[in-house]
Amino acid sequence: MTDRFLDYLAREHARLEDEIRLESRRPRPDEILIARLKKLKLALKDQMQSWTSDHASSDRQTA
Repeated sequence: MTDRFLDYLAREHARLEDEIRLESRRPRPDEILIARLKKLKLALKDQMQSWTSDHASSDRQTA
């Protein structure tokens, strides 16, 4: 994966955060939708952390 992919994941993470914020502000927020969005956001965060740790370990191996 490339840095562009990591940038995409970060943008998607921010987009989900905005969507959660907007839904939470509604008079009657959809709690199920918010829970789904939070799970997606967490999965993206896990994927970003995994990518950065894999990338860092491969950098150490080539150094």
